Amino acid sequence: MGRSLWAPQVFNCGAPDTGNMEVLLRYGNIEQLQEWLIPLLEGTIRFGFAMTEPHVASSDTTNIECSIKRQGDSYIINGTKWWTGSAMDPRCRILIVMGKTDFNAVKHKQQSMILVDVKTPVIHIKRPLIVFGFDDTPHGHAEVTFANVCVPTKNIILGEGRGFEIAQVENISFRLNIGV
Repeated sequence: MGRSLWAPQVFNCGAPDTGNMEVLLRYGNIEQLQEWLIPLLEGTIRFGFAMTEPHVASSDTTNIECSIKRQGDSYIINGTKWWTGSAMDPRCRILIVMGKTDFNAVKHKQQSMILVDVKTPVIHIKRPLIVFGFDDTPHGHAEVTFANVCVPTKNIILGEGRGFEIAQVENISFRLNIGV
């Protein structure tokens, strides 16, 4: 299937959706599963994953600078992400965003993951990015900016400070799948 351009669409098993399905299945709450996982499994929506940032070595997730600050019943997100897979796809409805909820916590407990509806005001999908010379516009990777994006607290995945933990488990799974 990995050599076919159409197989991921037919079997609904392409990146980043497959990894995002696994994140929600393992760590999402009931409401997140019902609202987002079911349509994702049905192939009616796509997900993007927003972790990599332009100004830091994002391969080390402790370097992430995007902030996710709690304010009452909401989180306010500020930062820039790039290489955000599926962000340009018109079916993309939600992004899993990795950012820091506590810059003063122990190094590996600062990060959190949160679900962000792409229709939330002040999310700006800035531009498409070319990957290894391949321009997969309009459905590919993008630079995305978040400027005071307000998201309900119910959208946090697993809880504050658990993003690094989730990323490590998912990176192992992702690397094993690539190696097969």
